[in-house]
Amino acid sequence: MFSRMTNVLIGLCCAVFVLGPASGLNRIYGTGGALLKAQTAYFERWGVIPLDLWSGSLRALITPLTALFVHASWLHLLGNVLFLYVFGAMAEARMGRLPFTAFYLIIGYLALLGYAAAHADSGQTLVGASGSISGVLGAFLYLFPTARVTSLFPFLFFLPLRFPAWLVLLFWFVLQWQAAQDDPRGPGVAYLAHVIGFALGFLYAWARYRRDSVGATRANDRATEEESQP
Repeated sequence: MFSRMTNVLIGLCCAVFVLGPASGLNRIYGTGGALLKAQTAYFERWGVIPLDLWSGSLRALITPLTALFVHASWLHLLGNVLFLYVFGAMAEARMGRLPFTAFYLIIGYLALLGYAAAHADSGQTLVGASGSISGVLGAFLYLFPTARVTSLFPFLFFLPLRFPAWLVLLFWFVLQWQAAQDDPRGPGVAYLAHVIGFALGFLYAWARYRRDSVGATRANDRATEEESQP
């Protein structure tokens, strides 16, 4: 399935990472101590710092948007783009390119904003697209609950197994929720941003598409009744 905006978003995340200091590939940032200093400055400039966000700085208000395209490591980047690649295409096809893009950016912004509100006194930096991608997962759960996805579980020796999307996504959500409860101090892995993004994505899909689902169900019921008439 060709999903233009999903591929564009993945491409932007990858390009920003490769060209920035976090990848270690761009020699303009130097090596060793100079590279570490450049990485710190880069994350502070483009990432979300809750303490700055609530200080009234206009520049800081933009960071929940810019942070969506900044990642801290190769593993961080690959994990996010893999989830976006797997679940984004069908969500984009259902929503349409422009609505999907707006949804992705707005949900991601709100997820990071909610996280920053919960940790308003934190001076640590938050980066990554996981808030947006969690929103995509939440919307996917509502839109395609019976779809089947291939998953790899370490305790099953990484065997590729296919499960219903609702089972995989609810299991993922419970893990994020539990992790957010166990680590209330904040920055590290932003589990609370995952929870907020997922909930907002699901609620948006429910509010936007529930009438379509009810209408389709009623149409199918009428068709069934007509077919069953003598």
